[in-house]
This record gives sequence, C-alpha cells and structure tokens, in this order.
Amino acid sequence: MKKELFNELCESIKEAGQIKKGKKRPSRFYIGHSEGSLTIRMKLGLSQSKFAALMGVTEDCVQNWEQGRRKPNGAAKLLLKIAEKHPQIVLESARA
Repeated sequence: MKKELFNELCESIKEAGQIKKGKKRPSRFYIGHSEGSLTIRMKLGLSQSKFAALMGVTEDCVQNWEQGRRKPNGAAKLLLKIAEKHPQIVLESARA
C-alpha cells in the first residue's frame, strides 16, 4: 500500500474515533434505504394531521418523526414502507 493512502486511512480511523466519542461531528449522516416520513407524507400530499390520522398516531408523533426525535416502529414502520412503495394503495384504502 502506498504510504500516502496508508496515512489517509490512519487519519480516517482517528476521525472515526473522535466522532464516536462525540468530540467531532460527522460530515454527513446516512438514514437507511427508506425515505423519511416527511418525504412520504409530501408524496401523499397530506397535512400532518391527516397523515397522523391515516397512520393511526398523533400529530405530535408525526412531528417527532419528521424532526428526527423519534423513529417509527411496529405497524407504523410497516405502513410507511408500503406508503413509500405504493402511495396510491394507501390513499385509496384511507378513502374506503
């Protein structure tokens, strides 16, 4: 391995340690493969209150998801995955 690449790798490892200890902030975040609830809600064209009713949760819960204070779990997580992949089905079932 070239010395330059090795030194770059060592610096990356040191930086990762600082981030893990909370001494440094990461330059970017990765949030899984699933879209966020805000993006899904916007695709559906719903207000927070209507989206909350559709999901069977409170409006505060939706706000917490969208602001990253909480993550959906259980049935809500599954319904979000379905809404992400098949928004029309979710909207049609809400109207029924």
